[in-house]
Amino acid sequence: MSTQSKQIAEDIYWVGKIDNRQVPFHRLILAKGTTYNSYLLKTGKPTVIDTVDMEFGREYAECLGGMIDLMDIHYIVINHTEPDHSGGLAALAAQALNATIVCTEIAVPELQEMYKLHSRNFLVVKDGDTLDIGGKTLLFKETPYLHTAETMITYCIEDQILFPCDIFSTHVAVDNLFSDEAGFDITEDYKGYYAAIIHPHRRYVRTLLEAVKDLEIRMIAPSHGFLIREDIPKFIGLYATMSRETTQGKKAVIVYTTLKNSTKKMAAIIENCLKENSIETEVWNADKSSTTDILRSIESADAVFIGSSTKYADMIGNLEEVLKGMQDMNLEGKLGTAFGSYGWSGEAIEVIQDYLNGTNMTVQSTSEVIKTTGMTHVEFPVRVRFSPKEPEKVQKIKNATEFVSDLLLSSI
Repeated sequence: MSTQSKQIAEDIYWVGKIDNRQVPFHRLILAKGTTYNSYLLKTGKPTVIDTVDMEFGREYAECLGGMIDLMDIHYIVINHTEPDHSGGLAALAAQALNATIVCTEIAVPELQEMYKLHSRNFLVVKDGDTLDIGGKTLLFKETPYLHTAETMITYCIEDQILFPCDIFSTHVAVDNLFSDEAGFDITEDYKGYYAAIIHPHRRYVRTLLEAVKDLEIRMIAPSHGFLIREDIPKFIGLYATMSRETTQGKKAVIVYTTLKNSTKKMAAIIENCLKENSIETEVWNADKSSTTDILRSIESADAVFIGSSTKYADMIGNLEEVLKGMQDMNLEGKLGTAFGSYGWSGEAIEVIQDYLNGTNMTVQSTSEVIKTTGMTHVEFPVRVRFSPKEPEKVQKIKNATEFVSDLLLSSI
């Protein structure tokens, strides 16, 4: 099916691709297909908000060209750089030569590299910035990690329409554009999209809810699936409900050995972060506590952090006795994380990771984080060279700990 268009408000048009195949997406198969939604605002300074998947870029540009002279497009707003939203930018920008690309600062080098746009004009917008597009005004709100760092949402003030890209989306190849015309209740599809795409970034839903709480929203026009113009408080409220925390009975255990107190300082940062998230925490120095007591504590925990300094390419102290004891335990359902400070190459941290992988815990790894969330600012094992004094080192430890905290506190 070719790219289509439909007017959704005065001078605002949906321009999208309905993909009714079983679509491979984020290692899922979208059994109901999906839509790629873009929007053309025919104002005094014609503006496009988001594009379509790169597979359909050429036909998308042709469709837009039938609606407006592409040389007249003044702005192209990119809320999120993932290619299912920005993918049509290359074909569009090649013909819309006068257009300025509007995005967050982080998005600029990504779009430049992805679509060879180094010579194009970019307008960087920050949280709360507005843009006059000739008869309408766009308000921008930064919503990082929903679901990547550069993401923002766009709100048309005069029409009270929210363009939130992936947020508030559904993966359905729509026969009718609006949810109230679907012929069925879209709630389960809406929840399914949230669970698959947004929930791994649950912590950042708070930023979203804060960003939209004072906006009068008459329509939600996302980048996938149905547009929503009825029961808007219900659908926004579902995000608040599904992202809520459950802190009942959650416990973490931190076990470490340390050479010059750097790993001890890492353990303290982890402990403080866990406690800030209302997670009961026990901390054990394996050189000052009995292995039996430590293993008993691990047995009752939901998450376990194991850390060591590195000396002569290995762990130090009595930590290995704890790790050996864990091999004989049933640790199914518990989250495991390796951490440590090092001065040369940090082999001890990898040895701990190997031990953890030898259990039936759910062991945290950078590979799994990237595959399940697309996050690149969270790294496992947590490795810090020398003392964790610098802000970026502290933040690295906090990023990992908050990720584990979110897994523990998830309500769905």
